[in-house]
Amino acid sequence: MTPSKRHPVLLAALIAALPVLLVVGIWWGGHPQHLPGFLRGLVADSDTRVVNQALDDIRADYYRSVRRSELVDASISGMVANLHDRFSSYFTPSEYRQYTQESDARFSGVGMTVRADPHGLRVLEVYNGAPAARAGIRSGDVVTAVNGRSLLGVRESDATTRIKGRPGTQVTLTVQRGALTFTRRLTRATVSVPVVASHARTVAGVKLADVALATFSNGAHGQVRQAIDRALGAGARGVVLDLRHNGGGLVEEARLVASIFLPDGTIVTTRGRSQAATTLTAAGDAISPKVAVVVLVDGQTASASEIVAAALQDHGRATVVGARTFGKGVFQEVRPLSNGGALDLTVGEYFTPKGRNLGGGGIKRGAGITPDVRAVDDPNTPGDEALDTAFSVLARKLTAGPGPAGRGAGKR
Repeated sequence: MTPSKRHPVLLAALIAALPVLLVVGIWWGGHPQHLPGFLRGLVADSDTRVVNQALDDIRADYYRSVRRSELVDASISGMVANLHDRFSSYFTPSEYRQYTQESDARFSGVGMTVRADPHGLRVLEVYNGAPAARAGIRSGDVVTAVNGRSLLGVRESDATTRIKGRPGTQVTLTVQRGALTFTRRLTRATVSVPVVASHARTVAGVKLADVALATFSNGAHGQVRQAIDRALGAGARGVVLDLRHNGGGLVEEARLVASIFLPDGTIVTTRGRSQAATTLTAAGDAISPKVAVVVLVDGQTASASEIVAAALQDHGRATVVGARTFGKGVFQEVRPLSNGGALDLTVGEYFTPKGRNLGGGGIKRGAGITPDVRAVDDPNTPGDEALDTAFSVLARKLTAGPGPAGRGAGKR
């Protein structure tokens, strides 16, 4: 082939290869970790080059072997920790798998809700019929050790992982209840997480119902609506919506639960640095405004729960009874990462219909919702004094006219 004929062929080959080279170049630019060190520096920005250089140096020259995945996990955790945001976190791949499992309505464990405690894990709720309930574990107990291993200083996610396991396997819990410490051997089982529980009660001759919502998981609003419709169908004239120990969940579910009681109007407004302000409004199809409503809250009522309680309070639809709520005015989004982990990142703030930010602005814990009627439960008695007060307030709303219950009434 002559030179004059060779050049057009070469040019045509280069033109044909350009799309492939472009795609490969873009992919390498977004995934520089797959390139050799000398090429990585050509496609990554200066900050990324510094991080990769540190990772390479540690892996190559540290006196003992270190897995790159461990260094990546530590690096991302450090970045999130530097935000000084208690609500943002990094899930390692194993932690993210656990998180997605916990988001399901079923998991294998002993059947209780817990939170971090200086001495281990504090029990917030024990599910009826679950292994923990059969073993006599109660709300307020503190699990201090699992299979003889102390939980002191152990992260909450790691501590709960020790309790969970395959159905049929056994786990021994060391439990502290006041001055008493005891152990219980439990057999793990597949547990269905109860989302809604409902009970009927007659107070001063008035039929009432309480509907307790554990979390704003996907579809929770439908379960709440079904429970309320059943209660109203049985003759209930008022409803206590119990949001105690409810740490939140999906904002859209909060909107839909609030819409059960509000026919129209603003539920919540969200704002973020990279997101336009968004106002979520009632979805319609609310129950009759003649149905009296009380929302029962406590210090663990947070996030999506506060959205609902504040919306009903701001619109004058419900009397809020209980203790001051947690005070969380920001929301997070879970962003899956290419390593199988995920970022749970604070991306914005939310505001009540009257413009209140319950976190006081930013990620600090704020004032929360001040109840219209203060009531607390005494953990040393078998009864539920806060719920009793909520029912009393509800009955008064129906027997004494539409006026709001006086602030400061009820148990102190």
